[in-house]
Amino acid sequence: MAVGKKDFLPEESFKSWGNYVNALKETPARLADRLLTRSSVEAELEVKARSENEMKRTLSWWDLIWFGMGSVIGAGIFVLTGIEARDAAGPAVVISYAVSGFSALLSVFCYTEFAVEIPVAGGSFAYLRVELGDFMAFIAAGNILLEYIISGAAVAPEGYNQLDPIAVGILAIICAIAVLSTKGSSRINYIASVVHIVVILFIIVCGIIKADTKNYTPFAPFGPRGIFKASAVLFFSYVGFDAVSTMAEETKNPAKDIPIGLIGSMVITTIIYCLMAVTLCLMQPYQTIDPDAPFSRAFEIVGWGWAQYIVAAGALKGMTSVLLVSAVGQARYLTHIARTHMMPPWFAKVDTKTGTPINATIVMLAATAVIAFFTDLGILSNLLSISTLIIFMLVAVALLVRRYYVSGETTTQNRNKLVVFLILIIGSSVATAAYWGVSQSGWIAYCITAPMWLLSTFGLWFFVPHARKPKLWGIPLVPWLPSTSIAINIFLLGSIDKDSFIRFGIWSGFLLLYYFFFGLHASYDTAKEFEGKAMHDGRLRKVEEGQVPVGLDGGNAPMAP
Repeated sequence: MAVGKKDFLPEESFKSWGNYVNALKETPARLADRLLTRSSVEAELEVKARSENEMKRTLSWWDLIWFGMGSVIGAGIFVLTGIEARDAAGPAVVISYAVSGFSALLSVFCYTEFAVEIPVAGGSFAYLRVELGDFMAFIAAGNILLEYIISGAAVAPEGYNQLDPIAVGILAIICAIAVLSTKGSSRINYIASVVHIVVILFIIVCGIIKADTKNYTPFAPFGPRGIFKASAVLFFSYVGFDAVSTMAEETKNPAKDIPIGLIGSMVITTIIYCLMAVTLCLMQPYQTIDPDAPFSRAFEIVGWGWAQYIVAAGALKGMTSVLLVSAVGQARYLTHIARTHMMPPWFAKVDTKTGTPINATIVMLAATAVIAFFTDLGILSNLLSISTLIIFMLVAVALLVRRYYVSGETTTQNRNKLVVFLILIIGSSVATAAYWGVSQSGWIAYCITAPMWLLSTFGLWFFVPHARKPKLWGIPLVPWLPSTSIAINIFLLGSIDKDSFIRFGIWSGFLLLYYFFFGLHASYDTAKEFEGKAMHDGRLRKVEEGQVPVGLDGGNAPMAP
């Protein structure tokens, strides 16, 4: 089938140069419209039709648990554990993993409620579009795609400016698997993940056999600052679980399968990470850990050199499963983004035979392969952590908005109170993180920012009534758990280095340029077309039900705009 302009820029604003110039002149008005416009659950479900074919519902909670573990347990545990234990946290790296895991678990709760209530392939992009509007959703979308490209590119990095053709070859194989069948991808991921878990259990059991408790002293040589600095970087190790939320359209029973799959996989993963961190630091002094191959070198030091081959096999299997699940997740994100025309609609098409988004899968993995040619895990992990932490923070904010605000029902007074409390929660969290980032030993500011966060959350809980209850599954302890997720995610951002934020700023600038020149106008035209169609369908429905008077000439009587 031929591919033409209508597949990439079919909107009215791009049909001629004159139209495009006029659209650019209207940028401020269109931006104001998109900033203040929120989507709806019904609209997100309706845009699925733009993919031309439905995705096949073939996944159960069992598939999602293995997808969850397969998406997360990869390069992080086998590489970053050694780097952060040696240079940042010492044996206390286990606490770093626990903090990151707790933060990730809070985000999982937020994602789970949204995935059950809004079962579409768009994941956090769709959730933010519904609750925070088009513009915030687009900013998140750019960072979501960056997250997946980077996490996939980190399959086997050695150093920046070094060709990694093996990684690219693996990506090509993964691409073929991902486009053929989601259920087939699930089976392959299941096999790879089982092998991976067996290797991990081998590392933990055999490592503890060769453990020496003297290596656990000193426990936290770099103090609390080192622990949280490592935690911010190790958050990279938990990236990927959100891919499971994008599979809601392909899940047999979302209300049951998604909570079990998402929460279950995250709990298991956190336990595994903590056990492996303990094992590594018990096998050797943290100062002697090899940052390039920590577990392989540890077994060699204790006289079990042959075990390094088992460790290498486990690492390869883990990275392969991460790539596979990332390929599935990132394609579904791009598919739903393209359904809204923020990206060209060509990416939204679902193949009739395979029931998978082939175009999106191939393009995303091609981008990942380009990055994989020139990769440095240290550079990528911090940039990835920034993108991910910001997205998770926004999802938690969106959940609070969802619970406490319903357009047309929430009073102006309650809406204003919600806005004030959200600003105070976010502001106090930012102040805490900023002070942590610049102060080496002070504590006075925490006596102000921490109570401010606590009182703001209490105020939201006490003074603002819930506007909506979840229909199928809901996160407990609202607003406390989402507010805690906001605070921890922002706090971890305060532990990331300045250079990574500069790179993030450059990427954000590129996103804004694309949005102002293309994405804004394409999504604006599409939204207005949808609104016009909805109004037309509504009129026809009212005529059929006899609610609209029919004119003497047989036509409909005019309606007020």
